[in-house]
Amino acid sequence: MAPAGRPGAKKGILERLESGEVVIGDGSFLITLEKRGYVKAGLWTPEAVIEHPDAVRQLHMEFLRAGSNVMQTFTFSASEDNMESKYFEHVEEAVWAVEVLKESDRPVAVTMCIGPEGDMHDTTPGECAMRLVKAGASIVGVNCRFGPETSLKTMELMKEGLERAGLKAHLMVQPLGFHTPDCGKEGFVDLPEYPFGLESRVATRWDIQKYAREAYNLGVRYIGGCCGFEPYHIRAIAEELAPERGFLPPASEKHGSWGSGLDMHTKPWIRARARREYWENLLPASGRPFCPSLSKPDA
Repeated sequence: MAPAGRPGAKKGILERLESGEVVIGDGSFLITLEKRGYVKAGLWTPEAVIEHPDAVRQLHMEFLRAGSNVMQTFTFSASEDNMESKYFEHVEEAVWAVEVLKESDRPVAVTMCIGPEGDMHDTTPGECAMRLVKAGASIVGVNCRFGPETSLKTMELMKEGLERAGLKAHLMVQPLGFHTPDCGKEGFVDLPEYPFGLESRVATRWDIQKYAREAYNLGVRYIGGCCGFEPYHIRAIAEELAPERGFLPPASEKHGSWGSGLDMHTKPWIRARARREYWENLLPASGRPFCPSLSKPDA
């Protein structure tokens, strides 16, 4: 399948989702722009929007070229209320937001920063999803704090809760681009590597292709990423779901499917890696002597 850009017809997000179309979200802004020297870690305020708008615009363009349908505004922690609290770890706050947003007469999508254990008051993911849909949300799901595997477990619980209650909503997932099987309830912020030593946990593009397929098979149609998701991760989603979408993103012009471009390499053992089976079954090494298999979260 050759790169073919995006279909020209303009449709609303609910129209897209209700037709079964895949909507691909964007990726990481705070952590990515911090690595590039435009954001200061800590409160993670989006000062780059004012100080370096070209850097923010460039990252938006990279996600768009990689296959994203939706570009979110870079406004995380842009208010005093947000900086004084952890927003949407509690379903009550998310419900209040839905109720206010419903007044705008626009489709409401809401995601929570929770894992399989539920919110900070022990409300289960299924119950969270039910309360959000009853409040008027059309799209519900999770974002941030946990890696792909953990977030998909949470999405499964949300889906089961909605089905038990006889409620319907579109599902959305945007996890971390890091592996976090050892996270506690607070997610990756409790890991000793947060935020400056997370590189050894970065998911490969093949990990993300697997995540995209599993999310799709679960019934999720809004699929993207959060902290740690680089443009090549978004491209991996777009490439994995190209059969369903009917096209590849522009960024795939420089990327052979499942390493196929390696068949032109001068080394025969590298040419042998130009196949899906090799990358799909790869178990990456940490490259660090005496590296523990899992960390012990601080909290």
